[in-house]
Amino acid sequence: MIRASVVIPNWNGAHHLPGCLDSLLAQSERSFETIVVDGGSTDGTRALLESAYPDVARRAIWLPANRGFAAAVNAGIRDSKADVIVLLNNDTEAEPEWLAELLRALDEDERIGLATSKVRLLEQRDALHTTGDIVFYSGDAANRGVWETDTGQYDAERDVFGASGAAMAARRALFDDIGLFEEAFESYMEDVDLAWRARLRGWRCVYVPGAVVYHRLSATGGGAYASYRVARNRIWVIARNMPTGLLRRHAPAILAAQWRHFVGALRTWRGAAARATLRGLAVGALTWPKMLAARREIQRRRTASDLEIEALLTPVK
Repeated sequence: MIRASVVIPNWNGAHHLPGCLDSLLAQSERSFETIVVDGGSTDGTRALLESAYPDVARRAIWLPANRGFAAAVNAGIRDSKADVIVLLNNDTEAEPEWLAELLRALDEDERIGLATSKVRLLEQRDALHTTGDIVFYSGDAANRGVWETDTGQYDAERDVFGASGAAMAARRALFDDIGLFEEAFESYMEDVDLAWRARLRGWRCVYVPGAVVYHRLSATGGGAYASYRVARNRIWVIARNMPTGLLRRHAPAILAAQWRHFVGALRTWRGAAARATLRGLAVGALTWPKMLAARREIQRRRTASDLEIEALLTPVK
């Protein structure tokens, strides 16, 4: 039995895939399969895989259209064979010990359901992109250590709130317990939503500093596309996941954060990203009741108390 299934979502990323796939070929851990999930690319991705990476091409999943990150990785998870599923963006390059380190961390404790990498910027290799997700009392999320120069300040392995979908490992048992990524999110914040659901069920998430990945930031996203979905999905994450007691206790911080997002976008409304943020805030505010059915089920099944969840959150941003 292979130890891990590495799932790589791809959409018109043929120019990124060689760096990513070559770094997987150089992994010290050899017991894994690679599943590229392609969302209807028109840039020659299929021809590239069939000519240069035939083993990957034979295992690839060819979706008819791009439906976003969540749908792509869910397709890969459903088709995977291993007990550990590893997600990796197509615009990344992993150090040779990356996969071995993630698997080692999961082996430490069966309650560790998620393991997240040290992600540096591909084009500025001493700069950090994330060392795991943090979530504030306001419900906002952020990349721990983002934009900092890596001087070893994040070299301790420790629990964090959640794992970055760019380079993370998850037990199959976790998905069996809490479900897959929420496809309504399309892309962005779906990893934060997954972390909330895992934490509410008592799963741990550990940051693994020896699992180093380099990421070409926003190479396959960003701009107005990201701004709209981040603004909308941020509201959906809170609506689905934050326990009622914490919603009441931190309502001022939650409302203040949303107001800051609104005012910040309004001040620069001539920009496409700012207008997309305003649309996302409006859609999120109008459609959050659609999340209530999911919320009822998530809250019904949770095992962690309000105090346990609050202890995982970071004071007001």
